[in-house]
Amino acid sequence: MTDQGLQFPRFYVTAPSACPYIDGKIERKVFTELAGPDAHNVNEALSRIGFRRSQSVAYRPACENCAACISVRVVSEEFCPSTSQKRILKNNRDIKSAVVPAEITDEHYALLKVYLEARHQDGSMADMTYDDFQEMVESSTVDTFLIEYRETLTGALIGLALTDEHSDGLSMVYSLFDPKHDKRSMGSYMILDHITRAQKAVRPYIYLGYWIEDSRKMSYKEKFQPLEKLGPDGWYR
Repeated sequence: MTDQGLQFPRFYVTAPSACPYIDGKIERKVFTELAGPDAHNVNEALSRIGFRRSQSVAYRPACENCAACISVRVVSEEFCPSTSQKRILKNNRDIKSAVVPAEITDEHYALLKVYLEARHQDGSMADMTYDDFQEMVESSTVDTFLIEYRETLTGALIGLALTDEHSDGLSMVYSLFDPKHDKRSMGSYMILDHITRAQKAVRPYIYLGYWIEDSRKMSYKEKFQPLEKLGPDGWYR
């Protein structure tokens, strides 16, 4: 299977399992390994048709009788913050963000454990060990990096984002933050920071993964406009 000169590896389908987003639904995924010298370009090409990356695997939903998961991306070059988003930016002026290599530290892992315990106690990552987290971040075969978010005054790490770099934008793979800072709206702030970075780099898109219309967990993604969704005929607004 080739596309613009790329040689894609073999694709597989996972065994059916309970959907984590919609009660009563069964989830399946199609996936492929990202390996070899073309891994970055393959990952980038697949992201444009709705795939997401996890470690060295690219995947997307392949559920029978359900198409609720829709890939979305923000058009960063046309984005203007809303009144509430301007307020979030203002409230976080004391945060300093910095790109660092995709290498895990004890500080990163400590933040992850605090985040998972508060937000995802029953999730698949709840029992993630240091080695698991290190493999998740450092085993990447594509161009990826971490962004640290620190309080300028104290230097405390309060947010962390794992991000892939594409020629047409940035793909937010995974983000986490200290729940003690809920009033900061850190999840939204990190997206806003990515949009700003894409604008400065003249890259048109921020890939946010999947959106489900009836999922409250994903409703925040609709607040970043213009937002494009991926349908059978390509990306549309």
